[in-house]
Amino acid sequence: MTRRSGSEQGFDQLLEYIGDELDFESGFYNDAYMDRRITARMRRTDTDSYRAYHRLLERDDGEREALLDSLSINVTGFFRNPEAWDGLRTVLRKLTDDRRQVNVWSAPSADGREPYSVAMLALDDPGIDADRIDVLGTDINHEILRTARSGVYETSKTTDIAEELEPLSQLDPYIQRDGNTFEVRDRVSELVSFEQHDLIRGESKGPFDLVLCRNLLIYIDSSYKVPIFETIEGSLRDGGYLMIGMTETIPAEMRETFEAADKQHRIYRKC
Repeated sequence: MTRRSGSEQGFDQLLEYIGDELDFESGFYNDAYMDRRITARMRRTDTDSYRAYHRLLERDDGEREALLDSLSINVTGFFRNPEAWDGLRTVLRKLTDDRRQVNVWSAPSADGREPYSVAMLALDDPGIDADRIDVLGTDINHEILRTARSGVYETSKTTDIAEELEPLSQLDPYIQRDGNTFEVRDRVSELVSFEQHDLIRGESKGPFDLVLCRNLLIYIDSSYKVPIFETIEGSLRDGGYLMIGMTETIPAEMRETFEAADKQHRIYRKC
């Protein structure tokens, strides 16, 4: 389903309802992202217009919850974009050489696979002192954080967990596998904690030595990207590192704040 020119008013009214009644700040996200997520729910509910879907939301508590879950950005994977993790490996080696304790923030962390990947990379690489690593994963969606804290994942039609974990030299020390179910072992989960946090409206955290904010900015309206980077800047130590998604860039307004440390892998250093 694509958005037609005659339905803009219905779309805008639906966004207003989502903001006012569901307390979801749709204005933070670009219209293309909102439209994709909404029309996906419309297809699942056999709803043929924004107005009809608006009426459905007004009477169906379950659909309101389903929409909110869909709107929360939770596309993730273990070692997503595997080539980028070579750059991250270098950063973690340097940080554990330089500091007694290394604090890492994965924001947003979705279902936890990114922060667990950081922990497994540290444990799997003899050049990284995993005892010095402490990883925090945060997300706005409290439901998806339940999955993150459980550390249990299943292969499905759209996710091949075994393939995602291929960058590891060995699996058994970090993951307990039972058929298509994969559970993070204690030695991994002990390095990771989770909290609910709104990166757009929330306060700075930390201080951190490394922040991962990957594959969020492509969904965010351009006017809100600078506030996100300001939150990240306030959360990083001087000289700390930021890693963004492979197709993302630093906003022009923040380019004097962050210098490229590994441009190929989208890793930057706070000036």
